Amino acid sequence: MLIKKAIWSFCLVVSFLLWSSEALAGELSERLANFPQWEKLTSVQQASGDLVYPEWMAGSWQVTSTLVDLAAPLAPDIVTPGFEGNRRQLNQPVSFVVRFVKQQPPITRLKIFPQIDYKSPILVADRSFNSLNLARAYLGDEAVLSVKVDPDSPNRQITFLRSSHQLVSIVTARATETTSDGKFITTEVFQQLFKGGSRPYLNSVESTTAYHKLPTSNRAIKADQVTAVYLSPQDPDYFKAGSQPVALYRYRLKFFSQELPTTPKE
Repeated sequence: MLIKKAIWSFCLVVSFLLWSSEALAGELSERLANFPQWEKLTSVQQASGDLVYPEWMAGSWQVTSTLVDLAAPLAPDIVTPGFEGNRRQLNQPVSFVVRFVKQQPPITRLKIFPQIDYKSPILVADRSFNSLNLARAYLGDEAVLSVKVDPDSPNRQITFLRSSHQLVSIVTARATETTSDGKFITTEVFQQLFKGGSRPYLNSVESTTAYHKLPTSNRAIKADQVTAVYLSPQDPDYFKAGSQPVALYRYRLKFFSQELPTTPKE
């Protein structure tokens, strides 16, 4: 039970996570402004390939993430496991390292012409590196054994925990938005399956993040992130919850550039 409750804290920001769909103009920024009045997104499209980030996010970063607000819109009738425990994390910064790397997108062959279609390199999150450091920052080095990303899809990964517990995360949909003031906003919807307890636990999570490059001499980024937790159809309260999230968490993130390359903790 303790492991199950602890994993909820990590689940909330696991999304640190080609061809991402553009959201309807202003929808994602408006969504962040309307916190905590949320319902399920309708403009996301099926996730295909990886999420592409702007060039100014390239490199390794020391990140400080701070939970600044949380809400349970359907309490006291419906409250997720660990929600009350997460109140202890309010205004408590958590630090970890992430990196964004250049990657050659998959080579495709055009149907009409047989020549190979070569694409320019894209900037993507190093998902296994980022998720491993993030998980260990929240759960401790001994609690997290490893993170494996499906070699055939960047949208599927497994976090291996102690005592044979696993967290399976599958990105199912996403959207992006670029605002007139230079913010890059992403949203990813993913299914999470926690395995290893008396019975598997499944839910749906949406993470929306607005990144903003700061005009400083040293490279820095600030971000506003909201994570919403929805019940899965297997939950007995699913129809009672409807399209509303059962838990919302808001984070403030600060990114500071690291000049030297960083290797994950093994």
